[in-house]
Amino acid sequence: MIPEFFHYEFIRFALAASLLSSITAGIIGTYVVTRRMVFITGGITHASFGGLGLGFFLGINPLIGAALFGVASGIGVEYLSRFRKIREDSVIAMMWSFGMAIGIIFISLAPGYAPNLMSYLFGNILSVSTGDILIMSILMVLVLALFVPFFRLIQYLTFDEEFARTSRVPVSLFKYLLAGLVALTAVVYIRVAGIILVLSLLTIPQNIALLFSNNLKKIMFLSIGVGFLGSLLGLIFSYAANIPSGASIIFCLVLLYLIASAGKGILSSMKTTHPDS
Repeated sequence: MIPEFFHYEFIRFALAASLLSSITAGIIGTYVVTRRMVFITGGITHASFGGLGLGFFLGINPLIGAALFGVASGIGVEYLSRFRKIREDSVIAMMWSFGMAIGIIFISLAPGYAPNLMSYLFGNILSVSTGDILIMSILMVLVLALFVPFFRLIQYLTFDEEFARTSRVPVSLFKYLLAGLVALTAVVYIRVAGIILVLSLLTIPQNIALLFSNNLKKIMFLSIGVGFLGSLLGLIFSYAANIPSGASIIFCLVLLYLIASAGKGILSSMKTTHPDS
């Protein structure tokens, strides 16, 4: 079955998308998890539904509208929570509900039926095209272009924002840039896992990595590897069982977390029992 699995072109496209997404999400997701921004990412993802609805209404690529809404939401959360002194969780809740409401309104006003809507809600990595691969590649390059040369600065910002400010680091600028990249990553992932499941892809590999390391760079590399492994296993499981690929990927990632957590517990108990080994 495995050789036959790799024979199909759409499977090869899905594997390429999995690799690109694993690299991007491994890096961005590490920032999200270590900065405890999971709820913010969920708000951005759901707010982008408004952009999807607008795209369907205007007859343009829905992901373009989703990207605009997502980036605006991410930057809006940073701005309103800091300069308008509004509680961050309140801003996220408003963005979340407003985006979903706008999306539903525009979709109901759009002529005809929106046939691809379910794929944006639940994802379908098997339907990615050459254009999607190109977009994912561009996003990966943007993420690497920010994180590679400014890794130490982002590390300061992640673990000690006050120290970063006293060190004359342009904290606000980098927070806005990172918020925009988080939003774009979430929107691109809509194509892979959908709005409903995208949050898991940005958090589960990172939490598996955190079981084994507290080093930011190691967490990123481990997250990339775990993310791709989970995607590969999910695709094989989806193909074998003839079930949706997005849900299969999340299922396999959760399974990997449970296995890793159990393995970590066994190793810890063995070290406790045999401290000299």
